[in-house]
Amino acid sequence: MTNPPPPGNWSDPTWSAQPSSPAPDPTLVAGQPVPAQPGPVDPYAPGAYAPDPYAPVDPYAGAKQSAAQPMPGYAPPGYPPQYPGYGYPQPPKTNGMAIAAFVLALIGFTSCITAPIGAILGHVAQKQIRLSGEGGAGMAKAAIIVGWILTGFLVLVIAIYAAAIIYAIATSDNSSSSSY
Repeated sequence: MTNPPPPGNWSDPTWSAQPSSPAPDPTLVAGQPVPAQPGPVDPYAPGAYAPDPYAPVDPYAGAKQSAAQPMPGYAPPGYPPQYPGYGYPQPPKTNGMAIAAFVLALIGFTSCITAPIGAILGHVAQKQIRLSGEGGAGMAKAAIIVGWILTGFLVLVIAIYAAAIIYAIATSDNSSSSSY
């Protein structure tokens, strides 16, 4: 916005109705002409960027499509193919014997009889897992560890109980049985 000229015959040297230099030419950049830009593209025009996936297709046309031909470099409409390695891989199937061994080893906390069975089944399950590539190696190893620890504890308890019985028999006085 320019200011109005000063009143009277007094001339302001900073004001002038004419610009001091001509406006720059918008078609020149650094003295070089600007290449012509393509015309505006209507993004809503059919086929402007990609084919119209909702265009009607004649089911009797055979292999020929209607006006919505895919542009070069674009995939046909629809779902894209699944890329390899996309998402999470499926976990391997867990070995059933490893599950049974783990359950029997844990039940051994209350019954102690199933602990050695769980440990032995854990060894068998480990061999099956090595041969088949199934999952459950950690479960089989846990069954082996828990099963043998509980079996060792069971043997120790039986040994202590047997020693207590032997000690009780050896220290008992025989006077009560010979009083007849």
